[in-house]
Amino acid sequence: MIFNQALRRELSFTTGGVFLVLVTIMVTTLVIRILGYAANGAVNPEDALVLIALATLGYLAVLLTVSLFVATLIVLVRWYKDSEMIVWFASGLSVTNLIRPIMQFATPLIIVIALLALFVWPWANRESTLISQRFQQRDDVSMVSAGQFKESAKAERVFFIEELDVDKSEVKNIFVADSKNGRLSIAVSQTGYIQNSAGGEKSIVMHNGRRYEGQPTQPDFRILEFNEYSTKIRSKDSLAPAPRDREKTVTELLNDPNPASINPNRAELLWRIGLPLMALGLVLIAIPLAYVNPRLGNYTAMFYAVLIYLIYSNLLNLTQNFVSQGKVSVFVAIWPIHLLALLIATALIRNRINPSLKWWRRQLPASMATK
Repeated sequence: MIFNQALRRELSFTTGGVFLVLVTIMVTTLVIRILGYAANGAVNPEDALVLIALATLGYLAVLLTVSLFVATLIVLVRWYKDSEMIVWFASGLSVTNLIRPIMQFATPLIIVIALLALFVWPWANRESTLISQRFQQRDDVSMVSAGQFKESAKAERVFFIEELDVDKSEVKNIFVADSKNGRLSIAVSQTGYIQNSAGGEKSIVMHNGRRYEGQPTQPDFRILEFNEYSTKIRSKDSLAPAPRDREKTVTELLNDPNPASINPNRAELLWRIGLPLMALGLVLIAIPLAYVNPRLGNYTAMFYAVLIYLIYSNLLNLTQNFVSQGKVSVFVAIWPIHLLALLIATALIRNRINPSLKWWRRQLPASMATK
């Protein structure tokens, strides 16, 4: 009981520490990437913090999986190095007795990983996409503010309005610069108003102004005076695009009637289900993998741990791609990788139980291995 409590307590602290480190690295990477998007005009700088938070939420399942695997390995490696495992074995316990307390600690986290992968992952992806597309599809009137030069969504138009009366829809001292097909058009006017049309369209109508079109050094440069000139600042409201596979809920993945989406939907569902199963397989592999000879005092196990995680994760992504392309049935692809991880964990644990026997004898039942 004392060993179990000590093990779970140390696992809790170590998992929390590893998770905080991974989250810090993730947030730092996201800050650099999303601020780069904001600088390039791909996202609204005001939405940067929200996008970073949503992206972090989306990857919490992966971060928890890695944290659980690494923390289990770190704790057991330290126990081997500090000879605490010798006390464990001297008390009549074996490597198999580690499985129960570790699984008691890991099971709630694996359930959380499953919930995050099934529900939080698609929600965070969908919200991020909506925020980004809302900014890309924003109307020009949302960019118009008194006393400031504002650029349109596609960088084809620049607005400047000195005074804006929203209640009366009146504007004063208007400057509009359009750039289309390599030609520059500039319209200026002292007065105008905002016109609402059917279907949600909006336009700015300028009175008694002047329009400059073309390049001043070219012979086709024109200066036009107008009594009334209208420029559209919002088109009809565009429909929200259909969600991608990673943005669909479990219900949408299962009930999508589109035949072309069946395989991609199943592949996405395979990945979401596979993530908690991968967490379970990695925890079981970490128990025997953590063995360290106290006299050598090396961390070779950490190298193997990184290699195992990369192989496991890439195999899961590879099977997802095969299912998405229709090369493999989802019912065939859902179990081989995780079954292989379970077999590897079982073989490694048996190797640690009887280290004095040859490797092939260790896989036999105890009654047969001693003969």
